[in-house]
Amino acid sequence: MAALSDDWSTRHSVLANARRTAALINVLSGTGDRQPQPKAAADAVAEVLREYGEPEPVELAADDVVRMRAAALLLREVFAAEDVDAAAAALNRLLAEQTGPLRLTSHGGGTPWHPHLDSDDDAPWDEWFLTSSCLALTVLLWDHQRPPGGLCASPACRNVYITSGQGPARRYCSRRCATRERVAAHRRGQRTTETGSGNS
Repeated sequence: MAALSDDWSTRHSVLANARRTAALINVLSGTGDRQPQPKAAADAVAEVLREYGEPEPVELAADDVVRMRAAALLLREVFAAEDVDAAAAALNRLLAEQTGPLRLTSHGGGTPWHPHLDSDDDAPWDEWFLTSSCLALTVLLWDHQRPPGGLCASPACRNVYITSGQGPARRYCSRRCATRERVAAHRRGQRTTETGSGNS
C-alpha cells in the first residue's frame, strides 16, 4: 500500500484538489460564446478529471455537466471574495448549506483513508465536485490565512486561480494574461504620450 499511498497523496494533495477545483470552474463557467455545448463540455470536464487522477471510466451525462456548472457558479463566490473574511464567510455558507458531515473513506480499500463531505462514495458528480472543492479551499484558507484563490484581473478573462505559498499577491490566472495586460498598458501609455506630444 506504500507505493499506492505515495502516488495517491501526490495526486490528491490539498493543493492538487484546489487546482482541480479551479480548472473545473474555468471549464464549466463559460458564458455566451465561451460556454461549450453539452457534449464538448462533458469531454472538457472529463479531460480535467483524468488530468487530476480520476480513475476510468469517467462518464458524464449532459445533466451532470449542467449540475456541475451550477456548483461551479457557487464556488466562484469564494474566488471573488475581496479578503480572507469574505472568503471564509462564502465557504462557511457553502459548508452549512451544501455539504454533509465530515466522514472518512478508503473507497472500499482502493485508496488511503481520506476525508469527504459528500453523502456517499457514489454521490453524483456535482455533489462530489462541490463538497471536495469546499474541503480543499477550506484547508488552504486555514493553512495560509488568506483567500485560497482569486479572479483573473484581466477584463478579457473570467478564469479563477489558486494562490499558494507566500509572496506578493497574485492578480492574474496565468503569465499569458499578465503579459497581455502589461503590453496593453504599455501601448495605452505610448498612445497617451504620442497624443500629448502632438498637442504641444
